[in-house]
Amino acid sequence: MNDPKCYADKSFEIECRNQQKPYLKHLNLEVTNIDTSDSMVEIMNPVFRLNCKDEKDSKPFINLSGTPFSYSNVRNKFTAIGCNKIAFLVSNGLEVSGCVTLCDEHDNKEVNSNVAYGYGQGSDGCLGRFCCETSLPLYLSEFNVTLESMKDRNSSDECVHALIGTEYWYEIYDGVNGGIEYRSLGDLKGLNYVRAMLDFVILNNTVKLPSDSNCTHVVGYSSSSSARRCECYSEFYGNPYVTGGCIDFDSSNKNSRAKWVIIGVSASLGSIILLLGLLFLYIVVRRRIIKKRKQKFFKQNGGLLLQQRLSSGEVTVEQAKVFSLRELEKATDNFNVNRVLGKGGQGTVYKGMLVNGEIVAVKKFKVQGKVEEFINEFVILSQINHRNVVKLLGCCLETEIPLLVYEFIPNGNLYEYLHDQNEELPMTWDMRLRISIEVAGALFYLHSIAYQPIYHRDVKSTNILLDGKYRAKLADFGASRLISTEATHLTTVVQGTFGYLDPEYFHTSQFTEKSDVYSFGVVLVELLTGEKPISSMREEEDAKSLASYFVVTMERDCLFEIVDKRVMKEGEQEQIIGVANLAYRCLELNGRKRPTMKEVIFELERIRNLDRKVGGGGGGGGGDVDLQGQSRHEEIEFVGTEMPWTGDSELDTLASIVNNTSSSEIRPIHAKYN
Repeated sequence: MNDPKCYADKSFEIECRNQQKPYLKHLNLEVTNIDTSDSMVEIMNPVFRLNCKDEKDSKPFINLSGTPFSYSNVRNKFTAIGCNKIAFLVSNGLEVSGCVTLCDEHDNKEVNSNVAYGYGQGSDGCLGRFCCETSLPLYLSEFNVTLESMKDRNSSDECVHALIGTEYWYEIYDGVNGGIEYRSLGDLKGLNYVRAMLDFVILNNTVKLPSDSNCTHVVGYSSSSSARRCECYSEFYGNPYVTGGCIDFDSSNKNSRAKWVIIGVSASLGSIILLLGLLFLYIVVRRRIIKKRKQKFFKQNGGLLLQQRLSSGEVTVEQAKVFSLRELEKATDNFNVNRVLGKGGQGTVYKGMLVNGEIVAVKKFKVQGKVEEFINEFVILSQINHRNVVKLLGCCLETEIPLLVYEFIPNGNLYEYLHDQNEELPMTWDMRLRISIEVAGALFYLHSIAYQPIYHRDVKSTNILLDGKYRAKLADFGASRLISTEATHLTTVVQGTFGYLDPEYFHTSQFTEKSDVYSFGVVLVELLTGEKPISSMREEEDAKSLASYFVVTMERDCLFEIVDKRVMKEGEQEQIIGVANLAYRCLELNGRKRPTMKEVIFELERIRNLDRKVGGGGGGGGGDVDLQGQSRHEEIEFVGTEMPWTGDSELDTLASIVNNTSSSEIRPIHAKYN
């Protein structure tokens, strides 16, 4: 394809090479499929390999910078296979993602022996043992890998593979029998390439795009403001980058109807009657087709599973509205890319405005037949009625892709305000303390007040949103689970976010309510220090994890060396120490020693009331509390292990916390200072 008229610019030029295989000439990558309707190209991506017996090391570096291509964060995953390794995905010199592979000493010996080279993997992909996988950041333009050992940072003699591939990269198509086989991890020997998906945009301003396609600018792509992407309008399919390439689904039916109208006009009365009969039949058949299509989508998107859970009494959706696709297309301007609020592993969230003027957030799932996350989030949110939890407004199941509609939270997430230095709203100490109380109240509600206990399983600062009044709203319940009142834990494949993950859950695969407490403890440390949960900027050994760094600092009595400057300036020292000790307890490695969320929220309320005791303010350093000559790491302990529930006044206090009302009537809990 050497004719320049065949491609938009040089980056899209395809050249046939070995055995007539197509390659992207500019990037030297083999092309296996082109999907213009979704603006994607499937390529064969090289595999990173290190210290594997009888195989040469392979450390590929793919750089897509300056080209219209980037790795799709929706269709790809970063996967690492090995033993006790931290695999980091590096782009522009920064560690942008990563995951951890685990196996014990016995497994490690087997993996390094000649007999057990092939440790197992099922048809569901990486199951978290010997291998790990994680999602990619948006618009990733580089593939580069660095490794660290979990046990010995200087140890690197274990065989390790790392790759970026599609969700089903381990599938092998049988061209003879037409079936699908699944590659075990042992089959990685000799594997040099896997299938991966690249998104593409049009960067060349001189390229004239079709007027009959929906072509929009892609916000945030690289540093270019000219990046454009096209798609066919609703009810059309085909190639949106070629004039006339989008085809109407119903064009053949429309032509057939026009033909019958002409015959009817020119025919006799009998023909007209026949035409009317055929038209009636057509309407009946069309309605049946539409009904079957809706039933198909309803079943495909988990409608039957949802009905089953409804009939069991597990969930009621009286207040949730069923939206039509037309309503949500109009609200989001046909899901315009300029309306995108964010993207994740489960799907894309769009900002929309309903006909009544209400602003909403619409989540468009990418389930590909796996609807558990969609149904799970719908069921969980339908059980929750709390002012500090994002509210579910409704859903749309009768579409090709399932949709959930939430209340719109306008002010972004807590992570942005803590770590991106937002000058418009500096995070004061009073705000940080209030937000921690609001999130603790929401988690206490989930664990103890909801009709059925709920484990969130992904508590982190990016999942804490701020509404118009900068009140905290807990979001993203795709990984959450309802727990029976008799159960003490949930046994599941390890899932969560690196930096917030409970180490006990990590090693046992048993998730308890104390695992949420651990993640909340990491959020408390973020609020105290302003540090990111994972950072390669900290020079100390084992300091990449903020939780580990904080625990070591507390044990060295060096708390005030890592506290955020604004917190030191505005917060009372007694309050800061109180929150630090609470976070320290939440980060206990032994889950049984961690406090419950009930204890956490009462302790936070007591700490906030200290400000009133010592004369108010939040502005000075220490108020009336004399800490000179005392250790900077003073531990504040509860008197007894349980809260003093003695009467109705305590129940009123609990109700005020759960409903996030004023704390002026809440009695402080007695405490002592060591």
